[in-house]
Amino acid sequence: MDTQTPATDTESKIKVLVADDNESDRLILSSIIHGEGHEVLTAANGQEALALFEKEHPQIVLLDAIMPEMDGMEAARYIKQAAGDEFIPVLFLTSLQDANALADCLDAGGDDFLSKPYSRIILQAKLNAFLRMRSMHATMQSQRDEIARHNRHLMREQKVAKAVFDNVAHSGALNSPNIKFMLSPLAMFNGDVLLAALKPSGGMHVMLGDFTGHGLPAAIGAMPMAEIFYFMTSKGFSITDIIAEINMKLKSILPVGVFCCASMADFSFEKQILRIWSGGLPESFLYRADNKTIERVSSQHLPLGILSADDFNTELTVLEMRKGDRFLVCSDGVSEAENHAGEMFGEDRIVDAIARAEDDEEIFSSIEDAVADFMGGHERNDDITLLEVKMIGDFELQNPNSGFMKAGQSGPQDWSMQYELGPTTLRDFNPLPLMLQIVMEVPGLRPYSGQIYTILAELFSNALEHGVLGLDSGLKATASGFIEYYETRSKELEALGEGFVRFKFSHTPTQEGGVLTIRLEDSGAGFDVDDRLNLELKRGGYSGRGVPLVRSLSDSLEYFGSGNEVEVSYVWQYD
Repeated sequence: MDTQTPATDTESKIKVLVADDNESDRLILSSIIHGEGHEVLTAANGQEALALFEKEHPQIVLLDAIMPEMDGMEAARYIKQAAGDEFIPVLFLTSLQDANALADCLDAGGDDFLSKPYSRIILQAKLNAFLRMRSMHATMQSQRDEIARHNRHLMREQKVAKAVFDNVAHSGALNSPNIKFMLSPLAMFNGDVLLAALKPSGGMHVMLGDFTGHGLPAAIGAMPMAEIFYFMTSKGFSITDIIAEINMKLKSILPVGVFCCASMADFSFEKQILRIWSGGLPESFLYRADNKTIERVSSQHLPLGILSADDFNTELTVLEMRKGDRFLVCSDGVSEAENHAGEMFGEDRIVDAIARAEDDEEIFSSIEDAVADFMGGHERNDDITLLEVKMIGDFELQNPNSGFMKAGQSGPQDWSMQYELGPTTLRDFNPLPLMLQIVMEVPGLRPYSGQIYTILAELFSNALEHGVLGLDSGLKATASGFIEYYETRSKELEALGEGFVRFKFSHTPTQEGGVLTIRLEDSGAGFDVDDRLNLELKRGGYSGRGVPLVRSLSDSLEYFGSGNEVEVSYVWQYD
């Protein structure tokens, strides 16, 4: 004799819908199900079953396959559709033996069969089994919904972080007319970073970085790198100072095994000179517009974030460029892009794409198209970044007035100061960023930072190089002489044992703005002022333009003593 086993605590009381046109069968099933501790709902046909399902929402449904008005298979379809994501087990009550008929029941949404005559033990086992399945299904749905909520939250956070990342890491002068670039991240965040900024003295700094990996972990280092790049460039720091500071920062914050392959370029539009630091990136390319030749520029250093400050090398590659020449650099996502056969794109195909361009303006798009055609839709495994910078003429780009301070804001207005640099400091310290930062504290003066930096740079360069070191600027008449000049400058600085450069500043406010007076004195022997100025005006090449440039930017320029003291007056007005 069968023994009834009521529902356990884990199998809580549920509603079971029984639909059968045979009254005796309904009574038998109801008796068995009541004995298991569950509530029973009964229907004589499919229509009644649907009405009860919509009203009572049972957890398990038993349907006779063949019923009047609406058979069990049609009712099962409606029930499964109405249940949606909820798992409602449907057991067909049948005496059918034909395999095709049984398959039709399963196709209609049935989950199992219960054959006549009914066995309490089998029905009990099936009910318990489906209760466990319902419990697991409910757990899975709950976990799915929780994952979906977390994913939505994560996506919202990533979108906010991405907006901040893009504003910090991809701002600056990237939209300048002499720049073309492509940033194609593999994930939402880009492990590649492009930076471009105009220098206060004219010219441009451009940087491409490729962090190990991709996505958010790879992009984390880009934030401090971009902040250092933009801040130090705006303050007039040199490319060597900036790259050394970035390396020191990344070395201190990145975990072992994470680093940044990078290339940083300093474009001087006035002198038509390109200076490059490159560590760990593929070859970059210099396209000569006049003779259509292509020069390869190899990486000379280890990536950023690996070496300590003492071991880090800031040596630059110096190249002469002419107006219309183009510098092209890419991340390894370009050179290591694969086609369906597993071949890499490589540097040679970049050269071929440059050579195939029908026009110089089509070089960038020629490389883009070549990479896309080579990959042929093959799945990428890295970020892809490509950058082209064209050499342009001096003053073709205007430095925007960033950080403008309006009249009325607080800051020093009537002041003076003196700042002297001795031989030890002159050997390895650039005072111009500090001097500019002090001067820019004057309210309303910041829009003129580019002109003032140019004045400071020219005066300091003359005081140090021609006054303290006694160098002849005539060497800079050619590109090769320019390089020789700065090699000599470096050697003389290393051996410098005495001398000084003294800055004197004063500022007097006026109703319209103010007057900034800049006076520089050096320890040199001086020169014949009239002869020197006449010579400067006649010289060409890379020298002879400094003093006339300062005169054009300032309201007065006057030499004192033996020529080793110079004073500039700069009158400015609120914008």
